[in-house]
Amino acid sequence: MPLRLFLVGILLLTALGLGLVGYHATRPPATITITAMPEALPLPLTVDVLVAARNLPAGTLMKEEDFAERAVPSADVPQGALTNTPDIRSHLRGALLRRYLDAGNTLLAGDILHPRDRGFLAAVLSPGARAVSVGVDAITGGGGLIWPGDRVDLILTQELSEKDAPLARRIVGETVMSDVRVVAVDQSIAQGAIATGDSATGRLARTVTLEMTSQQAERAVVAERLGRITLSIRAADGAANSPDPHGTVYSGDVSTALTDALTPNASRMRVVDGKDAREVRFQ
Repeated sequence: MPLRLFLVGILLLTALGLGLVGYHATRPPATITITAMPEALPLPLTVDVLVAARNLPAGTLMKEEDFAERAVPSADVPQGALTNTPDIRSHLRGALLRRYLDAGNTLLAGDILHPRDRGFLAAVLSPGARAVSVGVDAITGGGGLIWPGDRVDLILTQELSEKDAPLARRIVGETVMSDVRVVAVDQSIAQGAIATGDSATGRLARTVTLEMTSQQAERAVVAERLGRITLSIRAADGAANSPDPHGTVYSGDVSTALTDALTPNASRMRVVDGKDAREVRFQ
């Protein structure tokens, strides 16, 4: 009896062992989960935006030196910020600043009014002022180097008729207006071209718009009918509202040959007084 129980136990253990071997043989392979390491975060991207190079009051007509570039993280770029591209920079030249900006403040699209925008001239002008456009060419327009914001004098040259004036006084020039502010140069400023003309077309500016009082506007219109208007650019650090004396220059004041031509037979004497010498003519 004990032998029989012993054999049964051995058979049971053998069956159990075979069952375990079969289970492991038919069991699907265990799935190994590999946790990926987190990728390194990319460095923050920056955007070059345009900022005020110095304190700019409202009404400033923008020039190249009025704005600069600054790198700003893309997440911190204000909505409507003007980025530093050649096209945007060119459109800023001659544009009107609507509000005061401290140095370093970002320029926004809403801060700028372009010459072609509705209400540009009205916004540029001082209270009670008028805008008058005068025709210019490469010579009378300061060689194409006049920009909005510059201040100029208006010089009128005209030729009088032979019956109205002798030869030495026939051509006359005079400053008819001083210290006038330029508010626009043609329309090439709005297209990003400088006053010397659009690089694509080679056009020269044909008109310069000036800020004047109502009385000055009347003088400018009459002066254009009388003769040729030339714009003389004033120094940037010149005292504002300090007009030069309005003198009159005749052709004989510029060329002594014209004066001599009126008195061909005049007698002359050279007078020497110490170190000074002068020529005296006798009729």
